[in-house]
Amino acid sequence: MIKIAKTPYLCRRCSANQAHKMPKHKQAIDATTHQKIKTAARMVFHQKGYAATRTRHIAEAAGINLALLNYYFKSKEQLFNLIMLETFTELVATIKEIVTNPNTSLHQKVSNLVATYIDQLLQEPQIPLFIVSEIRNNPQILVNTLQVPNIIFQSAFARQYAQSVQNGSIAPLPIMHFLMNLLGFTVFPFIAQPMLQTIGSLTPEQFTQMMQERKQLIPKWVAALLAP
Repeated sequence: MIKIAKTPYLCRRCSANQAHKMPKHKQAIDATTHQKIKTAARMVFHQKGYAATRTRHIAEAAGINLALLNYYFKSKEQLFNLIMLETFTELVATIKEIVTNPNTSLHQKVSNLVATYIDQLLQEPQIPLFIVSEIRNNPQILVNTLQVPNIIFQSAFARQYAQSVQNGSIAPLPIMHFLMNLLGFTVFPFIAQPMLQTIGSLTPEQFTQMMQERKQLIPKWVAALLAP
C-alpha cells in the first residue's frame, strides 16, 4: 500500500503565519508608493496643469514605471481629481480656520490671512496658476464640493465686516470689492512672478524678501482702503 504523507500541522500553521505577515509588509510598501505617486502628481499637475500633463511625466517624477502608476491609479483623470480636491481642501481649511475665529478682530483676520497665504504660496508658488486654470474649467467645485460661499459669508469675518460698515468704523465698501482687493494684493504677485522678476531684475531670493515684506504692508494698505 502506498502511504500518502500528510502535511504536518505545524507547517500548515507556519504557512498561514507567513501568509498573514505578507499583507502587512505589502501594505506598507503600497502606502509608500501611493504617497510617492501623489507627491509627484501634485508637483507635475501644479506646474503643467491637467491638459499638458501625461501619466509618464508623473511616473518619471515618482521614479516608478508607468505600469505601476496605472496599477494604483486607473486614469490621469482619477489622479488629477484627487490632487485638485486635496489642493483646494487645504486652502479652504486655511480660510475657514481664520475667518470663523470669533476671538480675533477684523484687522487681525486680514493680517492672519495675508501672512498664512504668503507663507503657503512661497512653499508652492505654482498653486495660484493651477487654481486659476482649473477653476475656469470647474467653477462649481467651490460651491458644490468645498462650500466656499457658505464658509466666507456665514463666518465671524462676514459678520464683523457688516457690523463695521454699519457702525461707520470702516468705509461702506461692498465685501466682494474688499475680497477682490485682498486677493489681488496677496495672490497676484505669485501669478505674475516671472514678469515681475524680469521687469525688476529680481532674483528669486529678492522676490521672496519682497513677499515677506508684504505680510506687513498689505494689512496697512487694507486699513487705509477701509478708512471711513
